[in-house]
Amino acid sequence: MSLPTSTAGAGRRASAALFRALAAALLVLPLAACDLLAEKPLGPAAAAGAASAGSTAAGSPSAGSTAGTAPATPTRTATADAKLPYDVRPLLKPANKYLGVAVDGAPQSMAGVDEFAGRIGKRPNIVEYYSGWGDEYDVNGVTNAWQGGALPFIAWEPYKTPLADIAAGKHDDYVKRYAAAVRNTNVPVAISFAHEFNGTWYDWGTKTTTAADFVAAYQHLHDVFTQLGVGQVIWVWSPNSINPVPTVALKPYYPGDTYVDWVGIVAYYTHLEAGTFDTLYTPTLTQIRTFTNKPWIIAETGSEPGTRKVSDIYNLAANVIKRPDCLGFIWFNLNKEVDWRIEGDPQSQNAFKQAVSDGRYSFDVKSP
Repeated sequence: MSLPTSTAGAGRRASAALFRALAAALLVLPLAACDLLAEKPLGPAAAAGAASAGSTAAGSPSAGSTAGTAPATPTRTATADAKLPYDVRPLLKPANKYLGVAVDGAPQSMAGVDEFAGRIGKRPNIVEYYSGWGDEYDVNGVTNAWQGGALPFIAWEPYKTPLADIAAGKHDDYVKRYAAAVRNTNVPVAISFAHEFNGTWYDWGTKTTTAADFVAAYQHLHDVFTQLGVGQVIWVWSPNSINPVPTVALKPYYPGDTYVDWVGIVAYYTHLEAGTFDTLYTPTLTQIRTFTNKPWIIAETGSEPGTRKVSDIYNLAANVIKRPDCLGFIWFNLNKEVDWRIEGDPQSQNAFKQAVSDGRYSFDVKSP
């Protein structure tokens, strides 16, 4: 999450596994996140052949990261009897809307999600958490989320790691270990790599990283996962709203439809903007629609405390329902920088409960 100012940063984040080869038959026909490979081509690196192992993974986990450490040998703990890899295609464009949340401690503990569900009268079906570069795949956490009825949504944050190094394969040992754990756990998961890349407030932002480096790193990650037969991932490309950075064009940062399943727009209701759905999201979406028609989700949002919070909540929920190509939203229910939580005041909590009471919000992710 970022406020549209240069002061937003990493301070708010509440934030291996050995490779076990699958059967050769699985590697012959893996899924590439949203489609069978027969339906869309592999990326450039995949077409060229298997990537060579890079240097030992380096990097620094984000401060306060809640990601856990995978056991020495990842196991298919959540869906052990499910066909490999888990077919995520039914989750890509469901009939109803995703209702997501990020809360303290989740998904290592689902207590906060349970409390949030009690407050709003229905269970969120996405749980977002933040994983620093170098963190191992949180097998326990994603299993908890999935067994609790929610799609795990990982914001993978490459702190202190040049994206050019990732693109060059210098971290492939780590990437392959992470990918193997995703595959072997066999739980559907959305991964948003280097979110808000068009801003200035992150290590991987526009002050240090070119659009070409971002695209190359994103594509390389996707290709490594594909080569290892990892079909359980929904790949999310997540720019910040263009409002605070209007001169940064998004198209040069787009990896291509082969590499993206969802567009995830990040924007918050704050005193620094007019604060309506149309002003927060429409300019960004209008630009995006010039180069892709992929479905989009609000990957992070919230509203500041104040007199507008109730109206902001109604504005958000009503407009998501109105837009067929909007998959839903993820509410940043944390007290970081400001108190975004709905329980910050009774009026906001009641408004949120009423706003998402529409039957089109939330659905069974195991039977979408």
